[in-house]
Amino acid sequence: MDITLHLATTLKTLRQARGWSLSKLADETGVSKAMLGQIERNESSPTVSTLWKIATGLNVPFSAFITPEADRQAVFDSQQQAMVVKPLFPWDETLGFDYFSITLAPGALSESTPHEAGVIEHVVVVSGELEMKLDGTWQTISADSGVRFAGDKPHAYRNSSDRTVHFHSLIHYPRCRYAKLFR
Repeated sequence: MDITLHLATTLKTLRQARGWSLSKLADETGVSKAMLGQIERNESSPTVSTLWKIATGLNVPFSAFITPEADRQAVFDSQQQAMVVKPLFPWDETLGFDYFSITLAPGALSESTPHEAGVIEHVVVVSGELEMKLDGTWQTISADSGVRFAGDKPHAYRNSSDRTVHFHSLIHYPRCRYAKLFR
């Protein structure tokens, strides 16, 4: 299945399963009703940042939107592919985690809104140097180093270098929250 069609279908299915209107979904996610409608109609491909907002507002794992059955496709921001997110493992219901391989292009910045309460993220840099803003302070994480942080607070990823940064992100969601959403 095409990734944008998967996004459209998944968003509409999750919204309708809750009995929400597009207006209610916009209120819960902070994404405009117009944008949500365009995504559902497969007229627009959202950025990674927008997908995070939608997943958080719906209280579903991010991978729900980027992992079609038996196919690990990447989702990226804009034509320039400033940030490319590819699932390394599909959503794990038992352990409650998503695991991604992410690249950030030179000069790229990705600001993340807080995820739901209790989300913990682990970031390990594979190559390059990643700058992360945690608790309002920028810090540099070099290759073969990592950081664990509360994902339920604002955070950001930045690449100030002239080389692509590659890192892995393991995201733990609160236990049992999503157990029945993907059956």
